[in-house]
Amino acid sequence: MSNLEMSWSSNFAGKRVLVVEDEFLLADEARGKLERLGAVVIGPTARVDDALLLIDRNTIDAAILDILLDGSEVFPVAERLKERGIPFVFASAFGSSAIPDRFRGYVLCDKPLELENIARGLFVPPGGQH
Repeated sequence: MSNLEMSWSSNFAGKRVLVVEDEFLLADEARGKLERLGAVVIGPTARVDDALLLIDRNTIDAAILDILLDGSEVFPVAERLKERGIPFVFASAFGSSAIPDRFRGYVLCDKPLELENIARGLFVPPGGQH
């Protein structure tokens, strides 16, 4: 990993990151990587209703969302995060066609989780450089 990539990942340090993912191994991998970068992981959770409760009960700085959770779409979670001004990205094997127009400005990252791309999506101001 280059120094430039390291600087993006370092943005996770001290952040409380919600992980919403229904594939256990991917969720566990994301949790481990985020914790090694100094993040506090909220979850992971694989259910929309649990994610909404976590948002209501915790301070969250950013979120990583899988689009499809065991047959349920994650968009109610994205809506709640958007309402609260919490940055999030979609991390999914589905293409951008799976994202409704109201969320088109949010970053889509392919699985497996690429934390460098996710960090850029979460921590770079829209249209700007960090």
